[in-house]
Amino acid sequence: MGGAAKRKAASSTKSFRAEIMENSPVCEGFMLLGLRPTTGNPPAPAPGQFYMVSAGNFPEPLLKRPFCYFDSIKGKGGFQILYKVQGKGTRALAAMSPGTELEVLGPLGNTYPNLPKGKKALIIAGGIGIASVMPLIEKFKDRAVVLLGARSKEQLLMKDRVKDALCTLKTVTDDGSEGAKGTALDLIRKMAPGPEYVIYACGPEVMISAVAWYAQEHGLKGYASMEAYMACGIGACMGCVVGTKKGYRRVCKDGPVFKLEDLIL
Repeated sequence: MGGAAKRKAASSTKSFRAEIMENSPVCEGFMLLGLRPTTGNPPAPAPGQFYMVSAGNFPEPLLKRPFCYFDSIKGKGGFQILYKVQGKGTRALAAMSPGTELEVLGPLGNTYPNLPKGKKALIIAGGIGIASVMPLIEKFKDRAVVLLGARSKEQLLMKDRVKDALCTLKTVTDDGSEGAKGTALDLIRKMAPGPEYVIYACGPEVMISAVAWYAQEHGLKGYASMEAYMACGIGACMGCVVGTKKGYRRVCKDGPVFKLEDLIL
C-alpha cells in the first residue's frame, strides 16, 4: 500500500478508542452515554448508523454491543448513545465513570434516505427506538409528525426534546397513562396517513412488523431500522439476519435501515 493510500486508510479508520464524557440516567433503566474519540479519526456518523462498543476490560461479556448513533456533542468532537440497561454488557457499561476509555467500532451500517421535496415524514419510535430516529426529527422539524410509543408515560423517552424540535407530536402508551391507549398501529390507523407521507420507524420487532404490514397494505413508502443482536457488526458472523422479499439480509451489513416494502416479518 502506497503512502497516500495508507494516509487515507488511517484518516477514515472505524476502529478507535473513546473516552466516556458522560454516562447519566435519563429515566429508570435508560442511560445517555457521551463518548469522545481519543485515537484514530472515525468518520462523522449519519442518522440510522450505529456503533459497536465494548463493555470495558472484563472477561465477560467478551463481545462489543451495538448502539444507535443518537446525537453529536457540539463543540467537543464527540457523540452520544442512548441505551437501555438490560443485560451483563449494558449493566457493566452503566457502572462506568467519565474518563474511562472503551474500544469502539463505527459508525457502521447504512442511513435513512432523505425526505423527498414536497413530502412529510411520519416518524414512529417505540421505546429505545427514539435513539435511532431522533436525528431525523431534529433534521425534518416541522415537516415531521412523530408518533412516540411506550409501555407507560415514564418510558416515553426524550418527549420534551421531541417537542422542542417543532414537529407535531402524538403519544401512545400500552396502559393509557399518557396520550392514546393502545399501540403505534392503533394510532397510525386513526391518523390514516396518505401518500404525502414517508414513514421512518424504529422500535421492537412486533411494532416494525405491524408498521410494515400497514405500509404494504396501503401502498405507503417508508423505512425501518431493525433492532438485532449482533456479534461482529461487520457481516462476518451472519448472526443478525432478517427476512426480506430479496432473501435473508444482515442487519449490520445490509442495514440496519430497510425499505418497509421489502420486509417479511
